[in-house]
Amino acid sequence: MRTLMKVQMDTEAANQAIRNGSMQSVMQSTMDMLKPEAAYFTAEGGMRTAFIIFDLHDPAQMPSIAEPLFQPLKAKISMSPVMNADDLQAGLEQLAKNMKSM
Repeated sequence: MRTLMKVQMDTEAANQAIRNGSMQSVMQSTMDMLKPEAAYFTAEGGMRTAFIIFDLHDPAQMPSIAEPLFQPLKAKISMSPVMNADDLQAGLEQLAKNMKSM
């Protein structure tokens, strides 16, 4: 399932990870594990924030995805199913069929 993961990093923990050089390896191992469709990095609410879109094959993956970000970065993480334009079109077509059969 296409999933949007929002990662907000604790400022002091992220500062420490940048200073000690671990930020790059944490982010690279996350990218290697997820093989994201897209990843964007910004500041939101005064915190370093990543938006990562990836395919979540099984909800049981969630702890192994999140834990490497929780510990070194004290990250706040949310994951939400998302659609792209093709998914939305297919969903709307299915909705129209379902509405006709009611």
